[in-house]
Amino acid sequence: MATAQSINLENKIIPADIKSEVIEALTFYPELYDTAIEFKYKTNIKKSTMQAQPRFTSFFKSKENREYIILISRSIQIEGEIFTMDDIPSDVKVGWLGHELGHLMDYSARTNFGMIIFGIKYLFSSAHIKEVERTADTYAIAHGMGDYILKTKNFILDNANLSEKYKERIRRLYISPEEVMELINENKVEDDPEIVGKDD
Repeated sequence: MATAQSINLENKIIPADIKSEVIEALTFYPELYDTAIEFKYKTNIKKSTMQAQPRFTSFFKSKENREYIILISRSIQIEGEIFTMDDIPSDVKVGWLGHELGHLMDYSARTNFGMIIFGIKYLFSSAHIKEVERTADTYAIAHGMGDYILKTKNFILDNANLSEKYKERIRRLYISPEEVMELINENKVEDDPEIVGKDD
């Protein structure tokens, strides 16, 4: 784990109102020191609160020089309920950001061609979506963010204002709170994380 002072902010673009949460999440990922990342608000992201993706121009660069954007939805609408970032506790935001940074760790190991295939499979395969989302969770837990990931999941699953349909999607695609606790308590996650539930 890095310190806030050792994070490279020269290659990071961060909105002022979530800067403290972004920096907190980045401290768990010292490997991303040299990685250019823009955290950017978007009016609406379909079915997501945040979304990590390579910058389009990066496909003409080596994977080591790839740049990324993490989109953050200004307004989150779930089954008729509308939230903004101001409605979400700080620790939960850190957990969400940690999950997205887990995606970047996954992407950084893939070639540009591999990322194209990855994107196509994500559009058409629910099994691939499950594998990808659980991999991001696993990376975050492996980097010491288990408590934040747990708070984020409990915020969603214990929220009476969210529909059971949405919660069921979260249960189906992501690591459960019980699995998070198991990984934290039994220290099962290693540097090269095994995808929990990949063969479910």
